[in-house]
Formats: sequence, C-alpha cells, structure tokens
Amino acid sequence: MAVLVEPDLRVGAPLRAVRPWTIAGIFGLLAIVLCAAASWIPSLWGDEAATLLSAKRPVGSLIGMLLHVDAVHGLYYLFMHGWIRLAGESAFALRLPSAVAVGAAVAAVTLIAGRRGGARAAVVAGIVATVLPRLTYAGEEARSYAFTAAAAAWLTLLLLWLVDGGGRRLAPAARRLAWLLYAVGMAASSYLFLYFATLLIAHGAVLLGSRASRSTLRAWAVCAAGVMLTLMPLAALAYLERSQISYLSATPDDPSIWYYFLWFGMPWVAIPAWALIALALWPAWRAWRTRGMRPSGTGPRGVSTRLVAATWLFLPTGVMLVVNLVYPMYTGRYSTFAAPAAALLVAEGILVLGRLIGGDPRRTVAATAGATLVFVALCAPVYVLQRGPYAKNDSDWAEISAAMHANAGPGDAVVFDESARPSQRPRLAMRTYPDGFRGVRDVTLRVPYYRNDWWSDRAYSVPAAAQRGRFDGVERVWMIEYDDEEGVQDTWGLADLQALGFFETGRTITTHRSVIIELTR
Repeated sequence: MAVLVEPDLRVGAPLRAVRPWTIAGIFGLLAIVLCAAASWIPSLWGDEAATLLSAKRPVGSLIGMLLHVDAVHGLYYLFMHGWIRLAGESAFALRLPSAVAVGAAVAAVTLIAGRRGGARAAVVAGIVATVLPRLTYAGEEARSYAFTAAAAAWLTLLLLWLVDGGGRRLAPAARRLAWLLYAVGMAASSYLFLYFATLLIAHGAVLLGSRASRSTLRAWAVCAAGVMLTLMPLAALAYLERSQISYLSATPDDPSIWYYFLWFGMPWVAIPAWALIALALWPAWRAWRTRGMRPSGTGPRGVSTRLVAATWLFLPTGVMLVVNLVYPMYTGRYSTFAAPAAALLVAEGILVLGRLIGGDPRRTVAATAGATLVFVALCAPVYVLQRGPYAKNDSDWAEISAAMHANAGPGDAVVFDESARPSQRPRLAMRTYPDGFRGVRDVTLRVPYYRNDWWSDRAYSVPAAAQRGRFDGVERVWMIEYDDEEGVQDTWGLADLQALGFFETGRTITTHRSVIIELTR
C-alpha cells in the first residue's frame, strides 16, 4: 500500500529548504549583473583616470609614482595593471572587477544575515544589499572601494565563524591557521585602502560586546597587532603624501551629506533607511536599558547580527569623522566598506517591521515582502541616476572625445585648459578616451604621465610651448576649456593663442561641462 506524503504547507517551508550558499550565489550573481549593467555609460572621471593611468604604467614606473603619490591605492593599481592587459581599457572593462567585488560583498551579507535569521533574513538582506546605492555606485567605479566592501564582509564572516561557528571545533593548529588567514586578509585589505584598518575597531567591539573568551580575545589582539605592524610602511608613506588630499580642507561642510550620501545616495532613500535602522536597533537598546542585559540574540546562541552590523556601521566611520574634525582626511566614499553593515541593519529593520505589521506567519511574510519591494522601488531612481552619462562628478570626457572625433582632422593641434583641478582637467579626456584624438597633436605636453612621479601629465603653458616650436606649421587649434561649477567659461590660454596669430572662427562646441573652441591662422 502506497504511503502518501503530505506536502509541507507551512509558510516559508520551501525557502528554508534552500541552502545558504545557494542564496549567496544567486544574490552575488544578481549584484554583479546589476552593477555591470550600463556601467559603460557614465564618463570616466578623475579618480578613475588615476586608476587607468597608474595601471597603464610599467611596473617600475608605477612603483616610482607610489613613492610620491597614491601609495594607499598601490595594491589596487598593481591588480589593475594586470587586469587591463587581459580585459582592455574600456570603461566597462575597468569597472567590471568592481561589479564582481560587489557581488562577493552581497554574497557574504546573505551568509551573515542567514547565520542567525535563517533563509528569510538572508533573502531580505541580499535584496537590500543588491540595490543599496552605495554598493551599486561602487560596483560601477574603477576604484578599490568595492573591494574593501567585499573584504570587510568576508573577514567579518570569518571572524564570526571563528567566534561562534564551526571555527570553535577546529583543532588548535587549524584554528591558528584560520586566525592567520584573518590577519593576512586584514593587512592585505588595508593595503588596498589604508582606512580599512579601522574595521579592527569594530571587530574588537564585537568581541567585547559578545563576551568572547579570553583565548579568542588574545588571538584577535595578536592578529590586530600584527596587522598594525605590517601597515607602518604604508602609514608612513601616506603621511608623507598627505598633501594630495589637502583639497578636503577646502570642501564646505554640508551636514546633509553625512546622513544620506554615505550609504543611501539620496534623501528619499536615507530617511526610510535610517528609520529602519533605528527600528532594527530599538529592541536591543530597550533590552539593554531596561534589564542591563546584552542585546537580544547574544549569549549561548552566539554573536548578535545587530551587534555586528551596528559596530561595523558606526565605529569605523565615527572614528574617521572625529579625526576629520582635527585634520581633514575624509570623504563619503571612504566608508564604502561599511555599506554591507548598512544593508544588514536595513534588512533587519524590514524584518522587524514585517513582524509588527503582520501577526500571523502569512501576514508577516506579506508585510516583509511589501516593505522590501518598497525599499527596492526607492533605490531604483538612484540606480538610474548613477548610470547617466555625466553621473561621475559631472565628467563629460566621453562627450569631448566624440566631439573631437567628429570635427578635428589629422595635423590639427589641441590645447587643454590647465587651470582646472588636476582631476577635472580636459586633458584627461584624451587619456581616458583616446580614439577621438587620433592624429591630433598635443602641442603643450611637457612630460607624459608614464615618465612622471605624479599620476597625470605635466604640460607647458601656451607661450612656453610656442618657444619650443610646438606651434610651427599648425594651422588649426582646438582649445578645450573647462566650465567651473557656476557655469562660467574659463579662458585659460585663449589670449596666448591669439597672441600667436590664431583667431576664433566662431565655431564652438559646447559639451556638458566644457567648451571646444576652433581657432585658425
């Protein structure tokens, strides 16, 4: 006689049957696709130009440059040096590694959320992390910040595994090897970006807040000391090269940046996101205030995900902001490695909201799904804005290159406005999008970037170039001027060209932030 097995109709039963690594893989791949989609549309900008030009250098030239500037990004530049030789120098190729890194970060977020909250928590956290504006932005930018987010997520997961996961059952030798892996990972990630080392503060607070054993605290302290020791050469170089971020002291303070720009992109995302974070932390705060207990979820069952996410989100960034009050050294992108923590707390807030609105299991699932979809909808316009042609600091270099390709001819000369900030100079349009400048003479180039101890070219003034005969035989010049933030056109070099006998033909090409002026003689 056949035995009929009744299907499990309990709410969430099919989801609970999915393995954690399956969830991690699905959302990791989804995040890669989402970040890579349309990533070629925004024009490359100053920081990405630094990445490209540094990566294109011979290794010897790159190391020489790092001794003068950008030492804190040296490991990333070395990686990109190899990558562009495999994948090319297009905007898509340059940004693809960051998309993969964000995918890795999202996968780790699902595993962290699921270790205590189960499959439902993993799925909600995966969705939130996949659409979180800070991560979708980092995933389409050729900088190291996406890598720091991935490294922070996986190293935090490794720490949790060592403290209250399978790592506790390891043999002593294997456990020491795991701690060594943690230390090496922390050191290598800090060489990707020096400020990443502040994550140690959060990890230390997690261990103290969860009352880790003395042996665990001792092992972590040894690792932290080793990491700090290995970072001393990089820290010394960073101090000697501190003038490269001196512009931050002139950046006006805007309090609104600190509440929405860091992780959420726009106010309409930040306001509900912070409300959800507060909702996620409220039960733990209330328990601590009323009963003097550790946050709910700690104790025999292990380290609370809320404790992990809160310390990770607030402590490193808080330390950087405090230091920034004394010495300007911080901008919002530097907190990208804390973005996975923001995703964890927002997801936890959605789960708490679902339980409050629900009541029975089915209503709870529906409310949680609805709140998650609302958050996705709020993030969608930010994602679209991030993929506009001028989304990266208003850069229009791709447009400049296209205009030159359509109008300039072989033998024409080009003169670039050299008065703008180095990261905004139109000359970088030629370096990042060279196809539009084929056959055009760069008459003011003094020292190309690959022979410099700085990351970009050095140029002559127009009179200095003329003294060296650079304009001999030139009949037509294209002067590319940069418009400042107030929309006022610069006139750098224009009078000097007129003194050489060039006159404006009346033909100008206006791009998003630049003006291309035709002069002949």
